[in-house]
Amino acid sequence: MSSEGGNKAIIAALGANLGIAITKLIAFALTGMSSMLAEGIHSLADSGNQLLLLVGGRRAKKAATPEHPFGYGRERYVFGFVVSIVLFSLGGLFALYEAYHKAHEAHAGKGERPGFGQDWWWVPVVVLLAAIVLEGLSFRTAVRESNPHRGDSSWLQFIRRAKAPELPVILLEDFAALVGLVFALFGVVLSVLTRSSYWDAAGTGLIGLLLVAVAVVLAIETKSLLVGESASPSVALAIVAAIEGAPGVDRVIHAKTLHLGPEELLVAAKIAVGASDTGADVARAIDAAEERARASAPDLRLVMYLEPDLDIAPVR
Repeated sequence: MSSEGGNKAIIAALGANLGIAITKLIAFALTGMSSMLAEGIHSLADSGNQLLLLVGGRRAKKAATPEHPFGYGRERYVFGFVVSIVLFSLGGLFALYEAYHKAHEAHAGKGERPGFGQDWWWVPVVVLLAAIVLEGLSFRTAVRESNPHRGDSSWLQFIRRAKAPELPVILLEDFAALVGLVFALFGVVLSVLTRSSYWDAAGTGLIGLLLVAVAVVLAIETKSLLVGESASPSVALAIVAAIEGAPGVDRVIHAKTLHLGPEELLVAAKIAVGASDTGADVARAIDAAEERARASAPDLRLVMYLEPDLDIAPVR
């Protein structure tokens, strides 16, 4: 997957979140509603996460060095994992703490403020409705950029199988932001109507639980990419078929693949050649197999190591 679509979705989300974060924090300053503070911190955390993804994409383009001979493609996975940690700690845990703090204040009789629900009651409602529109536009951009890469897969399958972390991260963040805004609106409206801060605390707690859940999902998926994932079954089968179709190659005895980055794939295979083939014949067969394999996966940069061997499989 090219990083161009991912960068477009990241920039769209970054612009939306920065503007939303400022308005949410202003609404918190005017009303003291903890759900607005939690949502403001959530938007700031999302903005920081999008900057991290952009930095990871830039660092992944560095040229290979003797110390890192396969390049820096996995930098994108590292920064994707850092995003999950930031979302968990700065977003989710902070919201849960703020919900506990607000509920404790309400229980102690300190949760109601003079004029609460009167002078500035409309500010958080307007801010949240505007934020829902902006987040919806950002989410729509992420969906549009993901659809060409998703193909016939479901959204769950796309998030679980995608080798590039940017679009799944933005999709989950934008989805969590939209649901979180609904939770915040729920808490704010009921707090205004009942003049009780318990509903504000409840909305904040729901936001915290949502962010923790999304962060855990992101951590699991990006950890799998960091540890190392093979090519998708369709890509792996296409590469094996291409190698076996090369002149001089009898069959692929076994093959292994590993993503060095979203667009970089390591291919190691043992191929069967004829017992009477000369060294020059084997070299030509390997060259032809590599050329055909690269043509079978034009969107990937293949780093290939093919080992010739005699086919000693038992005759059936």
